[in-house]
Amino acid sequence: MEISKGIEIIETGLFLRKEKILIINDLHIGYEEALHKKGIFVPKFQIKEIISLLEIIIIKVQPKKIVLNGDVKHEFGKVLRQEWKEVLQLMDFLQKNCEEVIIIQGNHDPILAPIAIRKGVHLVKEYKVGDVIIVHGDELIDCQEKIVIIGHEHTAITIREGGKREKYKCFLKGKWKGKELIVVPSFNPLLEGTDILKEELLSPFLGEINNFEVYVVSKGEVFDFGKVKNIVTIQ
Repeated sequence: MEISKGIEIIETGLFLRKEKILIINDLHIGYEEALHKKGIFVPKFQIKEIISLLEIIIIKVQPKKIVLNGDVKHEFGKVLRQEWKEVLQLMDFLQKNCEEVIIIQGNHDPILAPIAIRKGVHLVKEYKVGDVIIVHGDELIDCQEKIVIIGHEHTAITIREGGKREKYKCFLKGKWKGKELIVVPSFNPLLEGTDILKEELLSPFLGEINNFEVYVVSKGEVFDFGKVKNIVTIQ
């Protein structure tokens, strides 16, 4: 589905059709190991599922560039063993399937540089292409571009049907300082995300979202849910 002219939702990624750039957000590789250290044991499957989903997307859109928009790894102040191994595994896969990989540094990535240098990957604070600027979303920016793409928030909504409740990842589109703002959910299958209808939002870009449009992703399909304020009324 096209969320903006020339910009398509592909699974939980975003694709700039003309430039053939695939954008994925908030992988948080190493999240399982971090949970294990807290005594929460979950099967280690995230990297396998991430790569499997990327394979489907890459076959479909054949990107020239892939942008990892922040929080590639999970731990703030160190690189866990799982993170090091799996980030390198991901980089190897991506570099075999596109011409260039770019990492936008997120707030979880203060010491990602050694991995980026080892793999020859560009590590930047922002990435601009035409009228689009891509930033992680944890800090406000000054820019001239007309479209701003962010992540950071792990956007999702909980849908109720009878007594059943289920959380779904979602994209948001709205206005920020007169510019079009697109918010991309986390690509990590383990991270359900922040319920935009009930939970406090952390990104400084998202002060007032009542007029933002919501696009829910479920099993590869995208559903236009209309504006946030109307969904709140339904809930």
